[in-house]
Amino acid sequence: MPQISVVIITYNEERNIARCLDSVKTIADEIVVIDSFSTDKTEEICKTNKVRFISHAFEGHIEQKNWAITQAGFPHILSLDADEVVSDQLAEAILEVKQNWKKDGYSFNRLTNYCGKWIKHGGWYPDRKLRLWDSRKGSWTGENPHDKYELKAGCTSGQLKGDLLHYSFNSIEDHLKQIEKFSFLAASARFKNGKRTNLFNILMKPLARFFKGYIFRMGFLDGYYGFVIHRLSMNAVFLRHIKLREMWKSKNRA
Repeated sequence: MPQISVVIITYNEERNIARCLDSVKTIADEIVVIDSFSTDKTEEICKTNKVRFISHAFEGHIEQKNWAITQAGFPHILSLDADEVVSDQLAEAILEVKQNWKKDGYSFNRLTNYCGKWIKHGGWYPDRKLRLWDSRKGSWTGENPHDKYELKAGCTSGQLKGDLLHYSFNSIEDHLKQIEKFSFLAASARFKNGKRTNLFNILMKPLARFFKGYIFRMGFLDGYYGFVIHRLSMNAVFLRHIKLREMWKSKNRA
């Protein structure tokens, strides 16, 4: 039977981390928290829960999560964010997998709570995530800040029952702050990779994002917060493109 390391990266997560840790105590053979020098009570809460707490400078979501894997004591890893919680049904499914591990990785659906409302439309659910895997069979990839775990060619994966519960934003203000931060990170990653944008993308990409989620994927069924989410998502795409354009303009002026 494989032993499972639960690996979590954190930065100022005193509001969320205890809830996350409580949800994995029946699953984990060890819990490893990789923290980017939090200034709140994250470290205190983690050490109270007797996890292995390691401080490490943050160089990017993908880089941090790949480094975190190297600190795990076991190759079989359940990777979580601090604002995520393993539901009871998902915990049972993971315990069953421990008894009979057949695939190289396992995914499950993520259900997001936004300002107190569970969001079930607009492409937000089922938000399938590959988070349980043999770390010798893959790595974190993607484009910061949007990371994803990819198994090597030829590896097998399965789907588990039960939801990973994601407590995303307590307020619209929190969402706005993340959009400002993530749009810069996304633009920077694209700039670094030599990607460009243009006025057509600045105009049309945000509109396409809104109509895809709110209309075609029925985000309107989530009511008021459904509209807020997709309107802000539209704004996030707009900011990413104009920030990327400004980066190229600044470079050309230099």
